[in-house]
Amino acid sequence: MKKIGLIGGMSWESTVTYYQIINEAIRDQLGGLVSADLLMHSLNFSEVVALQKADRWDDAAKLLGSAGAGLAKAGADCVLICTNTMHLVADAVEKMSGVTLINIVDETAKALKKDGKKRPLLLATRYTMEHGFYTDRMQNQGLDVVTPDDADRGVVHDVIFGELCQGEVKDSSRKRYLEIIEKARSKGIDSVILGCTEIPLLIKQDMLDLPSYDSTQIHAEAAVRFALA
Repeated sequence: MKKIGLIGGMSWESTVTYYQIINEAIRDQLGGLVSADLLMHSLNFSEVVALQKADRWDDAAKLLGSAGAGLAKAGADCVLICTNTMHLVADAVEKMSGVTLINIVDETAKALKKDGKKRPLLLATRYTMEHGFYTDRMQNQGLDVVTPDDADRGVVHDVIFGELCQGEVKDSSRKRYLEIIEKARSKGIDSVILGCTEIPLLIKQDMLDLPSYDSTQIHAEAAVRFALA
């Protein structure tokens, strides 16, 4: 089994989900008392958020890259950035780490294309929805990504940072997200990307009429495939 390196803590609520999904999948495939061989560097999320707000992405890349390099030095065969937003600096982090970085955008795109989806709605932080690194990378793989309008992007973003990242899951916010998804139907969407690792804490597939793609689940399962390859 290859060793998985997790750059987590952004937020720790979703990092817990990564740990659970990876270990459950390893146990299901190998049985008995087998669990994942993994390492984790859990960052102080407040420091990362401060860099995001200040638009200091180069410094954020150095912070995460240093974490990735440390995981690689400790024996990790791959690294995962356990959040969508910080994939804005994924290429730099992979270079600094010196090992394979399993990219959440690429893995989510593979899942969409496998199911024949072409026009997904992306729900994520403002950084992910607006900075282009996510939508452009998906477009290069033949996917036409739709994002909510400016006001709704603000709602989605504020719920993530103001509630979900702080452990709050509110029915009122769930209702608002579902309204945003329904509004997007007029743009011809055929699926929904839960493109922030905290959103699956709020929105589940059984709440939707459209197929949803849980980026956390997809990313964690990709790590398992790598580890067992």
